[in-house]
Amino acid sequence: MAVNASQPLKWKSLAPSPPTNGITPANQATHPRLPIPELSATIAKLKQSIRPLAWSEEEYKVAERKIDDFASHLAPRLQDRLKERQAETEHWLEEWWDNGAYLGNRDSLVVNVSFFQGYDNHPSHYPQTPAHRAAALTRATLLFRQQCRRGELEPDKTKEGAICMDAYRWMFDCCRIPGLEGLDWSVSHAKEEDKGDAGHVVAIRRGRIWKVEIAKDGKLLGTADLERQFQHIYENTTKDHTPIGLLTASNRDIWAKDFADLSSAPQNLSILNIIISSAFIVSLDDGTPVSELEWSKALWHGGPGAIGLKDRWVDKPIQYIVYDNAKVGLMGEHSIMDGTSVARLSDTILGALADPRFDHGTSISAPIMPTSYDWLMSPRTEKAIELAQKAAVALVDSQELGYSLRDTGRVQSSDLGSLLTRGRSSSFNSHTTVFCFPHRLREPTMIQSLCSHTLRNGGTYESATTRRFHKGRTEAIRVTCMESDKWVRSMVDLGVDDHERRALFGEAVKAHRRLVRDAGNGDGIDRHLLGLRKLLKDDEVMPAMYSDPLFLRSSNWVLSTSSTFSKHIRARGWGEVVPEGYGIAYMTSFDDHLFFNVTSRKEMPNAQFCEEIKRAAEEIFALFNYN
Repeated sequence: MAVNASQPLKWKSLAPSPPTNGITPANQATHPRLPIPELSATIAKLKQSIRPLAWSEEEYKVAERKIDDFASHLAPRLQDRLKERQAETEHWLEEWWDNGAYLGNRDSLVVNVSFFQGYDNHPSHYPQTPAHRAAALTRATLLFRQQCRRGELEPDKTKEGAICMDAYRWMFDCCRIPGLEGLDWSVSHAKEEDKGDAGHVVAIRRGRIWKVEIAKDGKLLGTADLERQFQHIYENTTKDHTPIGLLTASNRDIWAKDFADLSSAPQNLSILNIIISSAFIVSLDDGTPVSELEWSKALWHGGPGAIGLKDRWVDKPIQYIVYDNAKVGLMGEHSIMDGTSVARLSDTILGALADPRFDHGTSISAPIMPTSYDWLMSPRTEKAIELAQKAAVALVDSQELGYSLRDTGRVQSSDLGSLLTRGRSSSFNSHTTVFCFPHRLREPTMIQSLCSHTLRNGGTYESATTRRFHKGRTEAIRVTCMESDKWVRSMVDLGVDDHERRALFGEAVKAHRRLVRDAGNGDGIDRHLLGLRKLLKDDEVMPAMYSDPLFLRSSNWVLSTSSTFSKHIRARGWGEVVPEGYGIAYMTSFDDHLFFNVTSRKEMPNAQFCEEIKRAAEEIFALFNYN
């Protein structure tokens, strides 16, 4: 039953554990627990990370004294407490990270938490209709879900070996619940005995909720049977219905109150439970975005007027958006899982569908039709939708999204990988190359000034997965370092020749590789410092280090960045982390171009920043004589 009073204690334990047979569980038991870094190492790394962000030597010295004072007095006691917590808990960081980073955040999930992916076109050997696209995606996803539930999914791997697969138990049959007491949580409706052969999918079309059956007699339906249901929805939803889904895009405290009011009517409670327990959502959006920019905005937040949000339920971890021109993408809810798992889902299902041998299943003799549901409306709910619409429009109107695409057709793909990613193993990737670079003195425009100050007005964040550990999530890679700073400065110093610049670039590569390795090994800075701060007692004064301007600037993520290597994802992005910042999703896996998606608030010079990225890439290519 859908209730939302307060976050249940140990709510994660209420979800079924991964299956005990098959491939996946054999690796789960071998993953070590997230370590606690040595205090001295974290203190040394912290000092190194803030140095290139200091506005003056004096500012750095002031911060250094505060760090040393913390390290020599209170920090050792906090470290001991953290070790005690580690010994007493399964995962010392999990609850703090879940609640602090996500579930206690009361902003709208749209822009602030949700992320999007845009997919390849439907393979040419299929009917190019939205009903078939929705059905094929659903069929492929159900087969992936079946593998998850049976424990047959090959573990994700890095070059060090298999990594934790715990996040996959939250991918399907799950939903985030807006809590009335300031903390959300997620519920899973998967059952221990469920092997992926039962359940339902929810489709939303023009605001109306439809329950799509996915199995009969313990066997998944084939693509043709699913297509018949989706086609029925298209043909029988000829007018707009009450867009309850808009409420899910509200401020979380507002949505929690609306949720409680909505669920007080048994008819509505039944619909809520159908949505929450569904395997995933298929939004049958009546838009027809054409350009990649229009498409990305539509996927990200519903597009102009937030019109697409009427067909969303943003609390669901996985939600496909199928447009009337058969373009497709995904909206993901971030609180319970990170992008690596969703990227695998996307690549797997799209790769499977591209194969002419894909198993579409066989049609059943007696066709099954979907069931529609209508909400019981009250004056309060009608007013809530009106307010949610106004809030969503204001949110969308405050945001900007831009692309920076750099044509690399003159460069062989192998050279491109070597130049801008130094190979996947090096982990020095294009966002470090480009985002450390835009100090351009010869073309002093506003955006060049902005970029030159970016490194000094805030930190650059890249996520590193810590899934080599049990229930691992992410750690912050503090991208800016002394080596990258020296290289950046060399690029604008007319007294430095290209030979030296390339040498400094190489040193920056090595430094970044070290930062990535440390973060992935649980030896980063930010999660450790969070843990120490959380263990302060009520009668203990917050150490001065935590309020130092330079320290605060170093973790103010003006540039929030992440990469994905995918054969099938054509667009992706998320919102900026801080008001004065940019959210930068990039992909370097294409043979003919570099992809940067840049989000920000409208008052930021987004278009100029995108152009600066492109120009910076040109100069990097010139540095290595690739132009």
